[in-house]
Amino acid sequence: MSDVCILHPVGRIDGSSSADFQTKLLEAIGRASGGVVIDFNEIDYISSAGLRALMTAVRQRKDRHLAVAGLRPVIVEIFEIARFQHVIKIFGTAAEAISSWSTPRP
Repeated sequence: MSDVCILHPVGRIDGSSSADFQTKLLEAIGRASGGVVIDFNEIDYISSAGLRALMTAVRQRKDRHLAVAGLRPVIVEIFEIARFQHVIKIFGTAAEAISSWSTPRP
């Protein structure tokens, strides 16, 4: 799939970093017509401020694909507690997310 953006945030997404994360995420959504994958492989923690940034992106994505991938167990637990698995698609890898977007639907 062409024009897909993969974001690679690092460390923590919390109150001190969520605004920058949200800005970069919304910019990526605006320019990547093929969709955006946020690769969480190097994220150790996400706070409610980070989840709010993701929710804002989900609301503003229009018709673009948006997914997260590579969640560590602690991040999976946070997503499950917040029920974010119902808000944004979760994949094991960025490649799996992109592949799912290019698979024809029945």
